[in-house]
Amino acid sequence: MSAPTRPGPEPLGGPRRTSTRMVVLVGLLVTLLLAGVVSFYASSHPDGLSPVAAGLGFDTTARESATAGSPLAGYRVADVGDARLSGGLAGIAGVLVVGAVMAGLLLVLRRRPRTAADPTAPSSPSGPSTDPDA
Repeated sequence: MSAPTRPGPEPLGGPRRTSTRMVVLVGLLVTLLLAGVVSFYASSHPDGLSPVAAGLGFDTTARESATAGSPLAGYRVADVGDARLSGGLAGIAGVLVVGAVMAGLLLVLRRRPRTAADPTAPSSPSGPSTDPDA
């Protein structure tokens, strides 16, 4: 039985392996760009509740939100005069907050110890052993 051989180098212009870190970095940059630029063009009524409430006639019963005085209320950053910049900064802040929460959740889930009873634990290889000492 012959030893397995490794494939030779890919020819120029062939497929390349892309690192996970690069994919995440490019995805983050695209997301931040979209959040910072495209968020200005988003609807001023993103949930549509205000127009529906006006159409049904109960918009006069609305009260101010408990978060109306928060720094990111109304999809804008407080104390920023330019509407485009304010909306873009709010979009970027939202991406960063959600990303931080997801990264924290990922770290917690990755560090969870796996037990034999855990159905997600990797199983031992089945079949004949390839260890020559076995």
